[in-house]
Amino acid sequence: MNRRNFFQKAVPASLALGAVAASCAPKPQIQYPDKHYHISKGYHQIPKLRLSMDRIVKETVGLRPFRASGPRIETEQLGNKTIVHNYGHGGSGWSLSWGTGNIARKLVLATNEKKVALLGCGAVGIATARLLQESGCEVTIYTKDVPPNITSNLATGTWSPASRVCDVNVAKPEFKTIWEDATRFSFRRFQFLLGMDDIACWAEEYSVFDKEPVYAPGAGGEEFEIHGLLPERVRLTSKEHPFKANFVSRRSNLMFNIPSYLRHHLNDFLIFGGKVKIQEIKKLEDIDALPERVVVNCMGLGAKPVFNDQELTPISGQLSCLIPQSEANYKLYTQGASFISRKDGIYIGGNGIVGNWDTTPSREQTEKTVGILQKLMEEMRG
Repeated sequence: MNRRNFFQKAVPASLALGAVAASCAPKPQIQYPDKHYHISKGYHQIPKLRLSMDRIVKETVGLRPFRASGPRIETEQLGNKTIVHNYGHGGSGWSLSWGTGNIARKLVLATNEKKVALLGCGAVGIATARLLQESGCEVTIYTKDVPPNITSNLATGTWSPASRVCDVNVAKPEFKTIWEDATRFSFRRFQFLLGMDDIACWAEEYSVFDKEPVYAPGAGGEEFEIHGLLPERVRLTSKEHPFKANFVSRRSNLMFNIPSYLRHHLNDFLIFGGKVKIQEIKKLEDIDALPERVVVNCMGLGAKPVFNDQELTPISGQLSCLIPQSEANYKLYTQGASFISRKDGIYIGGNGIVGNWDTTPSREQTEKTVGILQKLMEEMRG
């Protein structure tokens, strides 16, 4: 037999038999990937929070130092001393700390004095002190308390440079330029912290509402925004998220792990020769008694009685701390409640009371925000 002819006839026959066998076998169902599964557990991971009142381990109320005209960053003469003010940032103190600190540094350097007293040990004070050290100044911080017993420890820890920073109907037109310069400087500075033990990191931020929220023009009612610093907010379709809501958006944002952030920069301040003295400043005479000729005022609300700043007022905000979940590393805000996931806990908030000096936490407020978020989590798909 001719072998070539044999194989030419055998191959088509085998193909025919295979086709018959395949036609007799049950046809497999074509499986398409479940997009909800991948949204909930894949690339854009949105794990549910384990929410219950017994998982709330801490409740705090922080007071934001708000001035309708914006932060006070200027020079004032007090006898033979030069006072450089840097306070009144509202809810933007963390974000603007390096930028307004840089403005204050320039005012200090203009005096040609190298020995500087700095009042206050919060985020704004520590950032300003470090910048002054980098310019060759000898800095001593005078403060009533140090971290964690300071107002800066009671913040949420997210990039929000326009959060209650001013009232645009009161602030001078030139303030926006000052704000923009400070914002850009701070943003560049925060990039140096990325990758350093999660002191600062990028995370996803979700906005979940039944109706489209009105932004003016930034998030959360903020009056100013610089396009191009953060990725733009993206509207998600119903197949791109697991929430039961008509309007969901996402963007990437910077977040700060507050305990490690403050400890890192305060340690750096001490390593570079800085001194910290526990000394409360209650009146102008206390400032006059300091040995330094230049004093930088970063006292926040503490500046109100000392400098008789009638414009300075508190805006209280309560945070309820939920036990942390290692898989949850995002921020979310919805009608009446919000949360941010940090290494030390998941901080739930949602209120701001203008003029309130009371720092007593309200259990009712915690129950309200936990209830809102519980309902949202229960209705999530996946």
